[in-house]
Order: sequence, then structure tokens, then C-alpha cells
Amino acid sequence: MKTCVRFLLLLVTVCISAGCANITAPTGGKKDTIPPKLVSVEPADSLLDTNVKRIEMYFDEYITVSDVTKEVELSPILAVQPVVTSNNKHVVVKIVDSLLEKNTTYRVSFGKAIKDLHEGNPFIGKGKNGYTYTFSTGPYFDSLELKGKVISAATGLPDTGGVLVVLYSAKDKDSAVVKHKPKYVTRANAKGDYTFKGLPGRSFRIYALKDPNNNLIYDGPMTGEMIAFNEQPVTPGDTSQKPVLLRLFSEVVDTANKNTDSVKKATDSIANNTGFKRKKESGNVSYSVNLDTTNAAKRTFDITKPIKLTFTKSTQLNKDKISLSYDSSDISVPAGITITADTAHPLVYRICPGSPGDMQWLEDKVYTLKLAKGFAKDTAGKDLMPSRYTFRSREDDDYGKIQLHLPTKYFGSHFVLMVTTDNDTVYQKPVLDTVVSLVRLKPGKYTFRVIVDKNGNGKWDTGDLFLKLQPEEVIPYPEELKLRAGFEHVIDFEEKPKSLSNSKDKAQSR
Repeated sequence: MKTCVRFLLLLVTVCISAGCANITAPTGGKKDTIPPKLVSVEPADSLLDTNVKRIEMYFDEYITVSDVTKEVELSPILAVQPVVTSNNKHVVVKIVDSLLEKNTTYRVSFGKAIKDLHEGNPFIGKGKNGYTYTFSTGPYFDSLELKGKVISAATGLPDTGGVLVVLYSAKDKDSAVVKHKPKYVTRANAKGDYTFKGLPGRSFRIYALKDPNNNLIYDGPMTGEMIAFNEQPVTPGDTSQKPVLLRLFSEVVDTANKNTDSVKKATDSIANNTGFKRKKESGNVSYSVNLDTTNAAKRTFDITKPIKLTFTKSTQLNKDKISLSYDSSDISVPAGITITADTAHPLVYRICPGSPGDMQWLEDKVYTLKLAKGFAKDTAGKDLMPSRYTFRSREDDDYGKIQLHLPTKYFGSHFVLMVTTDNDTVYQKPVLDTVVSLVRLKPGKYTFRVIVDKNGNGKWDTGDLFLKLQPEEVIPYPEELKLRAGFEHVIDFEEKPKSLSNSKDKAQSR
């Protein structure tokens, strides 16, 4: 007994002196970064004259399968997609072989669906985009290609929003794209280029889709989806085949069934996006103006625009109670104004000095807008609250200038020049001169395009899928212009974008 006690005391002493009370977990070694390796596959890859209904894959470590609907693709697509399951080191793919077509090459690509169990390292295989298993129900493998480009019909520039390009059998009806999934699918790259490889020598209907819900079916413009089509069926060929251009567009939304709240929603949207404003309320009626009154010493008001007076409900307006004046040598000078209702928005009124087509704002002046008592009444006859707004106008040097030189081939009323900045169109008129000068442009990014206006209505018109109507062609200038205040840019529409540097800094010449 004494011997045991002595042994225990000795053991405790040794542990304390060695610091063995600080117990730490083992580090576990280096993190596994090696992806799973495929040991064997049955039946073998790349078989001919075979209807494969079950693929069994064996790996060198425990694996798991995830995101099957997103990562695993069978091309051409079947009405029933493959079922993929995993167990330990084994993956099984089941295919409804009764749906396989004769003399057709099928490819099952796995993307990053197969991963090792513990670290999630994806099985890639030798393929650039993941492992692909191939078999043919005929005596050869399909090897033809089809390539092309997707552009935005509205801008004429490549569409970079993850657009899908799909192929249907030429024997399918036009309505197939809205009823069922296509045969083949590929994705356009950031430049809008797309390529189908390994296609059979058959004819196809070809479409491009912007498909937010990823169901591979065109659900119409009400869902925000876009479409492009080629008028005639296309047939794959060798690598020298001419690319197929697809122009992506949004169809016109049917507005016949809009509810009665649409006017109110539109007005609320205007009131919330008019920039700087001050809202005055009277009962259930309020109004706002697009003026910045925080600092009258700062030039804030755009002298190319009218003042907008926006109401939330119908009112009785007394224009005689609305006045505009400006300071001149400490004297308030009345400015003659014109007040007009906005035809597109019945609750919005435009106020400007001079006439609507010839606004006469003075540069760098302190203006005062006065809404006197009785300027507006609600439907009950109650006066809205009066108000007063003081603001300063901008001057010419707060703006930039652009001079565009257009080639004679774009001259004529059936060509329309369109200049935009952000979501605003600043110029849209037929090309009746080869030189177009734009002044008093706010600093920002500008784009330029020429519309081939076939119907002569002075604007760009979108397409219609079932009427087989293509959108009007748009010829873009290939680069944005970043316009700064006090600068004048001269642009040759057909020159390379380097012509954007041909500018004059008028701010330095003052």
C-alpha cells in the first residue's frame, strides 16, 4: 500500500514539473487540398452504338454529391433529367434510356457536383469545365460546331448578363421556346460570344434567353425575361462557319390590365426620385418641388430643366398665386414664367421662365419660387400650405459640350441619333446634319448610338417573337465618354475610341 502511495505521489510530481496539466488537441496535420480521383467508370467512357442507362463511378476516397440540378448537365437535354446519387466512394447516374434518340451523341458533365466528403475539394477530371462522360447511340460522335454573338438590341453592344443560348429541333413549332426545355444549351461569355461543340448535322431553331428563374423556358416580358431569335433555322458546320448574331430584346408589356393605382404609383415614384425636394402636407394632400434650398451660395439648379411641382392627389391650381423672381443688385426682379401640366403625369406641373421650348434661366442667379396662399386647393376646397424656395442656378462652365461628326451614310430622317447619360436620354433626333453640337450637358458618362428607324417614328422599336419582328438595328459608338465640366469633346462617330481624347479644356482658357 505504501509503495502505491509513493508511486502516485511521484507521478503527480513529475506531471506538475513537466507542465502536463496543459492538455492541447492534436493539430491534425496539413489540410487536404487534393481532389478525389476517378478510379474506374462502368460502362467505359466514349462508347459507340450504346444506350447507356446507368453510369457507375468509383473514386479513391469518400465523396458526396451536391447541387445536382445546377452542376450536372446532360446534353442534349431529356424530358427527365438524370438521377445522381452517392454512397461512400461510389456515384451512380441513372438515365431514362427510352428517351434517348438514335444516332445522337450524349454528354454528361458534372461541373463541381462531386466533392470529397471532409474538405469539399471538387472532382474536376481532365476537362476544363469539369469531367464529362460521353457516349453515342450511333456509330460515330457528333463533332460539328455552331458559334456566334449575343448583343443587346437596344444598345448594339455585347450583352454581358449571363445570357443562355438554346437550340430546339427545327421540326418544333415556334411556341416550343415557351412550352418546354431546349435540346442544347450553352452560355455566352462576357463579350457575348457563344459556341456549341459536338453537335449533329441537323437543323435547329436558335434563341438567346435572359432567364432569371433558370427554367430554360421563355416566360415573357412580365417576368423581366428577354429573348433573341434567328428568322431561319441554323445548321451546325465546321469551324469556318459564319457566326450567328442574336439581338436580345424585351418585348412590350401589355398594359391594358393595369390597376387603377398605377397613376398614384407613378406619381409616388416621381416624387421619390426628383432629387432635392421639400414636401408640404395639407390633410391627405402633399406636394414637392425638385429644388435644393440648403445653400443659396451653391449653384445647384440645372438650367436646362424646368422646376417640377408634384402633387400626391388632384388639386385646383391657381397659377396667379405662383411667382418666380431673381436677385439683381439686391433688387428682386420678377421673372415671367410658364406653367404647364405634364401630359405623361397628370399630377406634375412644370414651371419655367420663358416658354417651355425656350427656357430663359439666367446663369449663376439666386432665384426665389413663391407659392402664395391659395395657390392650390384640395378636393374639399381647403388651401394647401404656402411655401417659399430660394436656390441658385448653375452657369455654363458647370456643363460640358460635345460635337459629333457623323458619316454621310447615316444621313437622313430614317437614321436617329440618340445620346444618353445614366438612364436619361439627352438627345434623340433624326440625323439631318453631319455635325451635331450639344451644349450645357451635365458632367457624367455619355453613350452614343444611331438607330436605323425603319418605321420613321423617331425612336427605337423593340421586337416581337411570335410576329417574327426583329428589333430595329442600333449602331453603337463603342465606348462611353466621361464628360467633365468646362470641357468640349469632338467625336468622329466612325473613328476608334481614341477620338474621345480630342477635347478642349475651356476651364483652362478662361
